Amino acid sequence: MHLSLDWKVLFVSIGITGRLLAQSAIDTVGIEDFRNQWVVYADIGYNTAPFNISYPFSGDLDNIEYRNNFRTILGIGAAYKWFAVRVGIPILKHYRPTDMYSKTDQFNIALDYSYKNFYADGQLNICRGYAALNAKQWNQNSSAENELFPSALSYNLSIGAWYFRNKNFKINALLGKRAHCLKEGKTWYLRSNVSFFGLNNAGNPIFPISLINSQEIQTSASKLEAYDLGLTPGYAYGTRLKNWQVSGWAGVGAVVQVKEYSTGQAESLSLGLAPRFDIRLMGGYSVPQWFIFLITDFDNKSMRFDDLDFRQYFYGIKLVMGKRFG
Repeated sequence: MHLSLDWKVLFVSIGITGRLLAQSAIDTVGIEDFRNQWVVYADIGYNTAPFNISYPFSGDLDNIEYRNNFRTILGIGAAYKWFAVRVGIPILKHYRPTDMYSKTDQFNIALDYSYKNFYADGQLNICRGYAALNAKQWNQNSSAENELFPSALSYNLSIGAWYFRNKNFKINALLGKRAHCLKEGKTWYLRSNVSFFGLNNAGNPIFPISLINSQEIQTSASKLEAYDLGLTPGYAYGTRLKNWQVSGWAGVGAVVQVKEYSTGQAESLSLGLAPRFDIRLMGGYSVPQWFIFLITDFDNKSMRFDDLDFRQYFYGIKLVMGKRFG
């Protein structure tokens, strides 16, 4: 188990958490609240979920990059009082040629709930169909630029609960749908999170066939999975100039992780630590009747089995437009 970076992140996280709990909540934020109105919105953009697998293969090859062939995602959502739900489905054609980057199917759904200075959210992301880039690195005779893994399925189920140190700071104002800022607001926050994520290639090896070594069982892995439990302290900020708003948050922390890999014939279960980063930025225009925001967010997932290191990144950008009724 590789702990050097993970322990550093954990110590930083503990230090920030201590500061958060010791800080007096002196900041205030003015908001205009629309929680008693129905809010209906649509968004369009893309979500991508690339991952890397590192392993000390022979020669100079020690890392393989996998990319999904993302499509434009159309999201439809609604919010009222404390509850909000959004469903996203892919539309239009794939962004990249399917013969080079596979044919990827995607689905995501998100829920959230807010009460006073607490906030909870949950999301499910599923992505099937990947391509391992630069196939000539491991197969000089390959005529294809990439090796396709059409059955490779990545999944991420995450549930988070947030506590904002400043009781006057409202997450709905930062998110911009059920409220918006009237002036600058800022606070430390602490997020507890539970997640289940992994990669499954339908019983087939995750690595290209030519890289499988019968003497190194990890190279035959067909499934990687992990359960995370951890804390992420961070900082949230929102400000408004006339009808324009900029807001977001950023945090860094660590998780305790139960992880396993499977080859179909053998399994390995272990316990470890992993770093986590939590980032969302958004900006746009909001008046009482309607709003429009550009949002970008980033989430990372990782697990390590001795020399095998799996890192996946979920990030996206979308344009959100909504109407408030009542």
